[in-house]
Amino acid sequence: MGNPGDDGRLPVIYVRGFAGNGSAINSAVDDPFYGFSQGSVHVRADSSGRAKFHQFESPMLRLITDHKYEVPVHGDQWAYLQSVDAGTVTPASVWIHRFYDDAAATFSEDPENFSFERAAADLFELIKLVLDKTGAPKVFLVAHSMGGLICRSLLQRVIPEQLAGDDGEIDPAAGAKYVARVFTYATPHGGISFAVGFGLLERIRDATGFQGADIFGPDRMYDYLTAPALRNRRTREEFSGTTMPDDGFPVDEVFCLVGSNPEDYDVAFGLSSKAVGARSDGLVQIENAAVRGAPLAVVHRSHSGRYGIVNSEEGYQNLQRFLFGDLKVEVELVGFTVGRDAPSDIEFQLDVGLAIRGLPVLVHEQSAAHFCPVQIEHWKEGNPIDTPVPLLTTFLSSHAPRPRVAGREVPRLRHALKLRLMSIKERQGRFFFDDHMEQTEDWMDALLVDIEPPGPGDLPRAWAAWTSTVSTAVRDWNPEEKDFLADTVDTPEFWRGRIDVPEFSKELLGANAGIRLTVTPRKVSI
Repeated sequence: MGNPGDDGRLPVIYVRGFAGNGSAINSAVDDPFYGFSQGSVHVRADSSGRAKFHQFESPMLRLITDHKYEVPVHGDQWAYLQSVDAGTVTPASVWIHRFYDDAAATFSEDPENFSFERAAADLFELIKLVLDKTGAPKVFLVAHSMGGLICRSLLQRVIPEQLAGDDGEIDPAAGAKYVARVFTYATPHGGISFAVGFGLLERIRDATGFQGADIFGPDRMYDYLTAPALRNRRTREEFSGTTMPDDGFPVDEVFCLVGSNPEDYDVAFGLSSKAVGARSDGLVQIENAAVRGAPLAVVHRSHSGRYGIVNSEEGYQNLQRFLFGDLKVEVELVGFTVGRDAPSDIEFQLDVGLAIRGLPVLVHEQSAAHFCPVQIEHWKEGNPIDTPVPLLTTFLSSHAPRPRVAGREVPRLRHALKLRLMSIKERQGRFFFDDHMEQTEDWMDALLVDIEPPGPGDLPRAWAAWTSTVSTAVRDWNPEEKDFLADTVDTPEFWRGRIDVPEFSKELLGANAGIRLTVTPRKVSI
C-alpha cells in the first residue's frame, strides 16, 4: 500500500452545522452520518424543453465511488477505532464527528447541554485516534456551517493550547501538524448578522444566548478563536472573524464555499432569509462566509435543505478538486482601465462564471442577478495598469478521469471563463436607469482555456482563445499554435501566461487589458 497518504487520500472527518436545541438535536443525531450522506435531485431541461433530473448521490457516496473511500461504522465509529490495532485501518476513510450525541434526549434521560468548546476539544481527540489507527500523517476536515467554526477553534485555540510548552509558549500553527486541509460549506466565518433591526437582533441574541446562537456573535467568537495566552497581542478590538492569524494554520489550505441563493432556504417559513437579506445563502451573508485570503468559490445554492450547498454537485466538485487537486489555477484581470473616461457616478460590475468540460454545473458563479458581482473600480490617471485584480482560484487533478469525446479520453483539461461587464449609474446609494438599457451588457465574452497536465518534473502547458474569435462551435474548437500561451516567467515553481482581450474590446477595457493565468503544482504537506 505504500506510506499512508502517498496517493493523496487522507482520512476525511466531517463536522456538521448548528442544530439549535431539543427536537432539532434529536433529529440530527438520528442520521448516522449527520447529513453528509444526503443527496438531491434537481431538474434540468433538455433540448426539447422537457424536464430531466440530475441525481446527486451525496458527497459521501461520491467519495466512495470516485475515490474509493471506505466508511467503517461497525455500530459505532468511535468504539470501532478504540477496538482495532494501530495502523490497521485504511487512511482512505470517512469519519463523522458526532458531537451532538450527548445533548440528545433520545440517547439519555438526562442529556448534557451542548458545549461548543467541548465539541472542538473532542474533535482533537477523534483526530488523534484516527491518525493512530490509520497511520496517516494528517487528516482532511470537511465542515458545514458552524462545523467550520469548530474546526477553526480546534486550529486556532485547542491544539495550540494543548501543545503549549512547559513555559506556556504557544505555537499558533500547531494545528498544521495534524490537519492538512479544511473545506468549509457555508460557514459564518464572520458570524451571522441581519439586514433588518439595525443591530438590535444581534444584541438580543448575544445577550440572551438564545438556543446557543450567541456562538455566532463577535464576543463568543473572539473567545473560542483566540487563546488567552495570545490575547495581549490579539485584542477584542482588533478581532475580525473573517481573519485568521498570519502565523497560524496556513490560509491557503482553507477553502470556503459560499452560497448565494437565499430564496430556497425555507427555515422558519422563510423568515430567516428575509432577516439576513438577499446577499446571502438564506442564513449567512456572502461577505461573512469566507476567510480573507483563502481560496473560495461562490455557487447559487442555499444554506441547507432541498437545494442546499452540501448536497449539491457544485459543492462536491469544489470539494474533490481542493482536497485531491495537484494543480492550483489562479485567474486575474490585468491592464484593465475600465471607466477611465466615465463619470464618477458610473459603477462597473463584472459577472464571472467558471465551467469545466464534463460537468453539468458551474463551479464558480458571481453575478449581479445573485447580488455578488465583481466590482470593477474606475481606473484613474496615474494608477498602475499592471496591478492584477484577482477573479478566482480553482484546483485541478491531473490524475482525475477525463470526459470522453468520440470514444476517446480528451488529452487536456478544458475550462470556459465567462465574463460579462455592465455599467449603471449610482447616486447616494441608489441606481438610476434613465440612460441604462436593463440587462444589456457593455461587453461579454468567454475565454476557452485548455491545460495540459505536466509530466514528471515538468510544468503544465496551456492554450487559450476567446469565443468571439472562434468560428466553430465551442465543442469543436481545436487549439492551434497561435493559441499557445507561452510561460512568461522563468521559474520551475509555477507556470504563468496571459492572453489579451480581443482587439475590438480594447477601446472599452484598455489597450493592455487581458487575463493572467498562474498554474502552480501542489501536494499535501506531511
